[in-house]
Amino acid sequence: MNRLLVVLLSGFDACVQAAAILASIAAPLTVLWVFGLGGEADWAALWPVTATIWQLGHLVPVDIALPEAVTASLGISAAASQFVVSLAPLAIVVFVVFFGVRSGARAARAGAWISGLVAALLVAAAVSTAIHLSSVNPVAQTQTWQAILLPTALYTAAVLAGAIVTAWLEGDDGVVDRLRDQLEGRSAPWPVVPGVIARSGAIVVSALVGVSAIAVAVALVSGTGRIIALYQGGNLDILGAALLTLGQLAYLPTLIGWAMAWVAGPGFALGEASTISPVGADLGVVPAVPVLGAIPDIQNMWMLLVVLLPVAAGAFAGWVARSDLVVALRSSPGPSGRRRGHGSIGDPMGPRVVVTAGIAAVAAIAAAAVAAASSGAIGPGRLAQVGPAPGLVALAVGGEVLLGAAILLLSPRRLSDPAPGAGRAAPQPWRDPLPAPLWTVLDETELDETKRDETKRDDTELVGAQSPASEESAEAGTDESANETAPLPRPESPGEGSPPPAP
Repeated sequence: MNRLLVVLLSGFDACVQAAAILASIAAPLTVLWVFGLGGEADWAALWPVTATIWQLGHLVPVDIALPEAVTASLGISAAASQFVVSLAPLAIVVFVVFFGVRSGARAARAGAWISGLVAALLVAAAVSTAIHLSSVNPVAQTQTWQAILLPTALYTAAVLAGAIVTAWLEGDDGVVDRLRDQLEGRSAPWPVVPGVIARSGAIVVSALVGVSAIAVAVALVSGTGRIIALYQGGNLDILGAALLTLGQLAYLPTLIGWAMAWVAGPGFALGEASTISPVGADLGVVPAVPVLGAIPDIQNMWMLLVVLLPVAAGAFAGWVARSDLVVALRSSPGPSGRRRGHGSIGDPMGPRVVVTAGIAAVAAIAAAAVAAASSGAIGPGRLAQVGPAPGLVALAVGGEVLLGAAILLLSPRRLSDPAPGAGRAAPQPWRDPLPAPLWTVLDETELDETKRDETKRDDTELVGAQSPASEESAEAGTDESANETAPLPRPESPGEGSPPPAP
């Protein structure tokens, strides 16, 4: 693909993703303006509100300053009229990351991911600047540098991640390929260590997200009664209930981040001096948001067993990584230039230690990022602290995953030991072109020698079968038919019995 075309497409992607998010925010707000506010709607405020929600979805803190008329009508004190809202609806972040990774992967396949990255950076910065400068809102304000830097950094980081992963897997004829060439010059299994860490770390993170999503689903089902009661207590009409539900769906990934902290053990806070963890829950006053009715109020020490789930995820990732390292060792040439046979060498400890630490580091960094993105402030006073603590979550997840991965990666075992799940008989290599990695494979040199021995044995038997026919032809010299060449016997195939009789 032409480099100029890559630049244009990358810039177009940055514009499209911003426009798509703005449209998804503006559509329900427009319905509210038309049917909810009616003739009293201030259409000049529609765009600033849309832009403010867009910025909040890109992790930009919003400073709220309620007018005196509003505080007086609601009975809010002057001290509580100004506060910060920084708890982001992570559904917007998920969409931005997905779109950015897709754009970066396409630029990498075209062989011009650096140009695409620069274009995405510049266009994202321009779009963020335009949105911020055109959305002056006296009630909800954002810092200029945060409103420009954070959305740009989020989208650019997603583009960079997609480009690097794709370039590593498919090649880019550039920086990533040169780095891979340097790694492949080292002895096995070091060249595959970065890929093994990335793959196993992705397995752990995916497992944690999946377990957390299941925990949220179970909590929503078990707390259905409380959720319905909160909806009824709000006295909302159909339009208000629908808009409130859409807003809660935007925060569904945020709830998954809270559940990840809960599964890991440290839990999360729903206001200052409150804790929700597997050991118990100290809620205090909970905001009347229906989805918060799903928060479990459990006092049972047995629930602490859920921390074994990250350990199990680390163990499974360690099993996958151990298998990959063994495959890399067996497929590498030995000192004599021949491929290493079954049980010819033990696992070196150095790569296994690095992979174990790498898996734990990837899991800890991902958990810290999710915890940081799913925490913030939602109001004044004690509501200024909501969500998990990133440091505690990273420490807990890293330690649990490290324990699970170390069990499978650092346990002593030689290549001759059977791998987990390798209870079946080894397939014959000449019948199975893709044998399992940890099964016995017949060395190619030994196979060639076996074939040469069978060929020599066939030639010897063929000569012995022809000698009686030659003597009978010499004795019958007067017969013309005896002068003709005697027919050759059929060669003996490997595995058959005695040679056929001479004609």
